[in-house]
Order: sequence, then structure tokens, then C-alpha cells
Amino acid sequence: MPIKFIFDERILTKQARPGTESMKKIKYFYNTHTLRYDKLVTPLRVKLLKAFGFFAAALVTGFLFLMIAYKYFPSANEKILQNENSQLKDRYTVLNERVKQLELQMDELENRDNKVYRSIFESQPIPDSIRVKDMDDKKEVQVVSNMGETDLVKSMTGQLNNLSSRLTFQAKSYVEIEGMVKNKEKLLVAIPAIQPVSNKDLTRVASGFGNRIDPVYKVPKFHAGLDFTAPQGTPIYATADGTVTTAGNTNNGYGNHVVIDHGYGYQTLYGHMVRTKARNGQSVKRGEVIGYVGSTGKSTGPHCHYEVHRNGQPVDPIYYFYNDLTPAQFDRILKLAASNNQSFD
Repeated sequence: MPIKFIFDERILTKQARPGTESMKKIKYFYNTHTLRYDKLVTPLRVKLLKAFGFFAAALVTGFLFLMIAYKYFPSANEKILQNENSQLKDRYTVLNERVKQLELQMDELENRDNKVYRSIFESQPIPDSIRVKDMDDKKEVQVVSNMGETDLVKSMTGQLNNLSSRLTFQAKSYVEIEGMVKNKEKLLVAIPAIQPVSNKDLTRVASGFGNRIDPVYKVPKFHAGLDFTAPQGTPIYATADGTVTTAGNTNNGYGNHVVIDHGYGYQTLYGHMVRTKARNGQSVKRGEVIGYVGSTGKSTGPHCHYEVHRNGQPVDPIYYFYNDLTPAQFDRILKLAASNNQSFD
């Protein structure tokens, strides 16, 4: 294969004659094997590569120019879009602050619902888990669910959906509380709020709620109520409105006794009567005579054993005498009932 030496001084270029049209330049190279000047022919592959390189360089250069132009020299439409985007971000910031304020107000409403309104009506607070579950299960308000999918809109949509669900649940809670308000009068008359026997001078409380000495076995034993001493035949009163569920002797140690169901989780028991006046199934009112003091059943003397049950559990009746005692009287009877003495039953 001939070796090619191409030097500037050895390349001859044939140019057009003066006065004629310009023609394409023809290049030659000196072939050392033939000792002749041969025409320099560029292969098609090289031509294609050069053309491809030229177009690639042109595209890259054009792309860079466009990037610089778009970044530093935005069009009129881009300027409008940039301004609108900036305004949207500002509005989003304002709306986000407003949503946070609404969430704080919502938290306060839920706190009042649980700790104030429902406490007044002795209703169990609504756990946060139930509120969240209700929001997840129902999601009744979907006003903004069909908005766009940008990050800002997604964030705002989620916050608004959350608030909407909480407001829907809270509205239901207030409807429930409204029903409690309407039944408040019934609730008040159903709560045991007076003493079962007349005790104006506060001298009849003989034994209180808690561990006391059993009068028969002489050992400490839990005493589930209060003992009121009184002469046999002294009237015993229903301490709240309700329905009599037991009236008589059921051989349970209380002798002749009466149990009243007041609703709302309240029950009261009146034991050791000489005789009962109330009958099973009878509706009674607060202050109505239901029987008379005696010493039947497991008893060591005439007295009225009185119990208050809340949701099936015995509670200290001393805290329910707020209808017929002044603060000073309540303080005194509280001290009397706290004495660690022997019970009458």
C-alpha cells in the first residue's frame, strides 16, 4: 500500500482561471511509491462523520443558546406564568396559615366536647382513635378532591379533607350533645341526690362506705354503703326517680329491701326494712316513701342500709347528697362517714 505524505508545500491546488467562475478546489498529494501527484479523495464515511459532527455541534450550541435565553431572557408568556406562580405561592402561604388556625380551633372544640360538654352530662369522652377512624371510613365531604395534582394543591387538599371530616364528625357529636341537653332534666331527676331518711341534724350516719368491722364476725369487711340509724318505722324515701326492680326479702342478707333502677347507669338499694311499701315494677319519684326502717336480715339494730351503684359498681353515696345539704353540712357528714367504726350489717 502506498504511503501518503501530505505537506502543505507539496499540495498543489488547481484554481479557476482568472475571469472565469470559481470552481471547487482540487487537492493532490505526492505519492512516494509512484513518484507522482495523485488526487486526494475523501472517503464517504469521513464525509458523513464530519457532517454528523457539524450538525451535533450545531444542535448542542443551539440548545445551550436556548437554555441561556429561556433562563435570562424569558418571553412575555413566561413572565406572566412566573408572576402567577409567585402569586399562587403567596396565596398558598396565606391559606396554609389559615388552615393551621382552623386546626387549632378544631382541636379546642374537640377538647371542649370531651372535657366540658360531655363531662356535664356524665358521658364518656370520644377517643381520638374513633374520631380518626370515622374520618378514614366515611369522608363525607369531598369538595376539593378533584383538584390538580401539584404538590401545593395535594398538600392543601389533604388538609382541607382532614378538616372537613373532623367538622362533619364534630357536627354529629354536637347533635348528640343537643339530645343530652333535652334529656338533662330527666338525667338530673335520675341521679340520687338526697338522703334516704330524714337527717336534718346529721346525727343518723352510723357507718360509712369502705372497710368496716363486721358486727357479726368482728373482722374487717368491705361495706358497700351507708348505715342510717333511726327508730323502727321511720319512713325511707326514694333518692331519685326510677322504677322498682326488687321489693321484698330475697334471702341475700338485706332482709326486706328495695332496689330502684334510675336509668343512666344508676341503681340504689335500701335494706333491712321492717316492711316495704313500693312494689315490683312501680315507678317512683324522688322523695316518695318506699318503705320503713327495720332490722330484718343480717342486722344488729334498726337502721337503713343505703347503696348507690353506678354502671354496676358500688360508689360512695356520700358524694350524692348535694340536693339537701349546705357546704358546711356536707363537710360535717363527710367526716362522720369517714369514721372507721363498726357497721350495723
